[in-house]
Amino acid sequence: MKIGKTEFDFNKRHTYVMGILNVTPDSFSDGGKFNRMDAALYHTEEMILQGADIIDIGGESTRPGYQKISAEEETERVVSVIEAVQKRFDVPISVDTYKAPVMDAALLAGGDMANDIWGLRYDSLFAGEGEHSVWDCGTMAEVIARHQVPVCVMHNRKKAVYQKLLEEILSDLEGSIQIGIDAGISEDRMILDPGIGFGKTYQDNLKVLASLEGFHKLNLPLLLAASRKSVIGLTLELPVEEREEGTLVTTVLAAQNGWNMVRVHDVEKSVRAIKMAEKIFSAM
Repeated sequence: MKIGKTEFDFNKRHTYVMGILNVTPDSFSDGGKFNRMDAALYHTEEMILQGADIIDIGGESTRPGYQKISAEEETERVVSVIEAVQKRFDVPISVDTYKAPVMDAALLAGGDMANDIWGLRYDSLFAGEGEHSVWDCGTMAEVIARHQVPVCVMHNRKKAVYQKLLEEILSDLEGSIQIGIDAGISEDRMILDPGIGFGKTYQDNLKVLASLEGFHKLNLPLLLAASRKSVIGLTLELPVEEREEGTLVTTVLAAQNGWNMVRVHDVEKSVRAIKMAEKIFSAM
């Protein structure tokens, strides 16, 4: 799969690293450290030097209890950063937003991939009766299709209520895939994310992490985004800034199960952990 100018070989056994750049004042993990332009560019360069294969830029925190902002404010936060990163660095840029107008502006500004926490389903879940989309610019899927970029489709639900957790997550993801196809996104441009920490209880998240092998049934590249999430904090009884070791366990778990990418805050240690794990796997 080509993302920006970079070819990602998802057929070989290798786990790529997506570095997180939150340009928000209320990020659950970064605490707004990178919402100033100079700090954002410095951290981007730092992650690239540490081995990040792609940078994921987000302008609205989606932590529990987060403060929602308008599409206009989020666009203002991310577009200038995307333009600056695109101008200074030769690295693919992923855009983390569920708002179609923000995605439209961000991809126009130089974003190379969409990362949607509602898995292209926000419009169908939240549009009013008889309405096609929540947004004037069309649905998220339609916006992404117009820009002809890859998309990471994440699983999410309004409520964490399941009869058969894994089967329903897979079914929901299949529904997201179909929404994308119907809008004009080719299936070979899709990456799937099971949505750790979104629309799931603590036990649900643990079960997903224990069942990573089963997601290969969907025959699409897989991304795990568990970095510093509450499932780690609750398990280890640790605050966000002390969840590094727990995150590394999930990173190695992804590599062990043949997943294609991890989305992480601590790029350097994740790259090292993957390198060590893959060397061991190659000797088996």
